[in-house]
Amino acid sequence: MLTDPISDMLTRIRNATLARHERVAIPASKLKRSVAEILVGEGYISSVQADVDDKGHDRLVLVLKYDRERQPAIEGIRRVSRPGRRVYVGHDKIGKVRNGLGISVLSTSRGVMSDRQARTAGVGGELLCEVW
Repeated sequence: MLTDPISDMLTRIRNATLARHERVAIPASKLKRSVAEILVGEGYISSVQADVDDKGHDRLVLVLKYDRERQPAIEGIRRVSRPGRRVYVGHDKIGKVRNGLGISVLSTSRGVMSDRQARTAGVGGELLCEVW
């Protein structure tokens, strides 16, 4: 049993990019799918596909993105809010990641969204992770 499925997802993505894998499979959930769709929308991964593994469990298959020299689009990915220390921010306190070169992913009352979307919508929430 995992105590922090989002950290598991981020670790799988980090390990797959370091090993230069083309795809990475993670156990599916609505929250993980929302985070993955944010990463697709911001250009950090190519696509997200729903799939079923051999045992019949739902999973998400993320297609990772690389440039021509096989450098990953994701340089770094970090979990901010954890089960032991939740981090909440208001819309006016959402910081920029790497001076605007990265993004933050927030879970808000209006759903999961990037930092730019949350600032525009004027909502704050739980700061899930940072990607650059």
